[in-house]
Amino acid sequence: MIMLRHLLLLVLTAFSWAGCQQSDGGSSIVPGPGGNPGQKADTIKAVFTESTEYLLNPERGFYGGATDIFSASNPITAAKAKSVREKGMTLMYVGFYLNKFQNGDISQDYLDMIQKSFDAIRGAGIKCVLRFAYQNSESSKPWDAPVDVVLRHVEQLKPLLEKNEDVIFILQAGFVGVWGEWYYTTNFIMDPSSDEDYEPRRRLTDALLEALPESRQIALRTPAFKMRMYGLTVKDTLSAATAHNGSALSRLAGHNDCFGASGDDWGTFDNVSADRVFWKHDSRYFIMGGETCNVSNYCTCKMSLKDMKDYHWTYLNSGYHSGVLDRWKSSGCMDEVTNRLGYRLIMREASCIGTFAKGNTVHLTLQLENGGFAAPMNPRNAELVFVAQDGTATRFPLGSDPRTWHPGAHKIETDCVLPDDKGTFYLALEDPLLSQRPEYSMALANEGVFDPQTGWNQLIIIP
Repeated sequence: MIMLRHLLLLVLTAFSWAGCQQSDGGSSIVPGPGGNPGQKADTIKAVFTESTEYLLNPERGFYGGATDIFSASNPITAAKAKSVREKGMTLMYVGFYLNKFQNGDISQDYLDMIQKSFDAIRGAGIKCVLRFAYQNSESSKPWDAPVDVVLRHVEQLKPLLEKNEDVIFILQAGFVGVWGEWYYTTNFIMDPSSDEDYEPRRRLTDALLEALPESRQIALRTPAFKMRMYGLTVKDTLSAATAHNGSALSRLAGHNDCFGASGDDWGTFDNVSADRVFWKHDSRYFIMGGETCNVSNYCTCKMSLKDMKDYHWTYLNSGYHSGVLDRWKSSGCMDEVTNRLGYRLIMREASCIGTFAKGNTVHLTLQLENGGFAAPMNPRNAELVFVAQDGTATRFPLGSDPRTWHPGAHKIETDCVLPDDKGTFYLALEDPLLSQRPEYSMALANEGVFDPQTGWNQLIIIP
């Protein structure tokens, strides 16, 4: 099937194909990469057409199907999970409530229910924004469990977190307070002025970092929690050198559940100036998301788009707050928000230079732009796939980490040894834990280049 499709592509696209224009750049009497002096070196260049359409891409965008689960008999169903993707979203918020286990272990049937829910999420081709908590109402007390019980629950959940790493997009710290939002609390009382009072929350955070696989991040409710628990100043933010290195600080992200609600986002920013500066810099290297919660002068289209850019927003609740979401729709910026949350990768130009013969080395240059608010954040394979005339696919590591593809332009260069005289280069941006599931691969925001059957993006044809 791959061979037939590839041969058809060669016939249909000898000079151009939908979404990009490919031209023979001519040749000159210079040594081509891998060639000999005096050997002809050819250049093939493809110029791409940007798509303005919405892309159903993984690990970004609005999340749907927000679900709170209290009972072991009520797992997420396959139909519920599939409905999220059918509505054009790849993320689902799931809150598991442990109110029945505030004085002891989580029951096995509840743990089994959690696994069934993960199975449904995986089957639907989506991922989850995950949180654990004890109560979802201020009127229900105690609001959380004793610290030692919470830590025991994290220990019980560790095998599930490890087993389902592939479909966990991010874990919100949770466990503390109503809704797991670290505010109203029975057992984690603290004086905000005392660093010692942050210690129980630090113990929980460290336990979560240990329980969750290293590839995944944990979101804290405010920047102050990360700063105070780990003794950071406003200058101690992540950098290109410290991002994604597996350390605790590189894995601690943020979630703002009152985005644009007020000048301090209803308490999200304590020391407003310093906290905002910290998150603006730190969020370049971690996953930022959450939800809106109040209509204010701070959630106009102009303000919201600026803040999403400044704080590198990746995901948002599609169901709350309706007033804010309606304002964005009526004011005309909802499409931009929808398209730019997280990454939006646009191929501008791709070129290949060399002597196009089997066994020769050719040099490829990709001109890529990220038009989103953030870089992709979880580990992601980046490979060139060369499909030869007979349909044989050969993979070449691109040598560039998509997590470094921050908003803006990027130039990526690499060399490949041609497996055949003729064929097609594709860009594959696959999930390393779900590489056989093309729905978890990233599509470029270009017309006619993404193949949903393979999850690959067509780049250059060597005719």
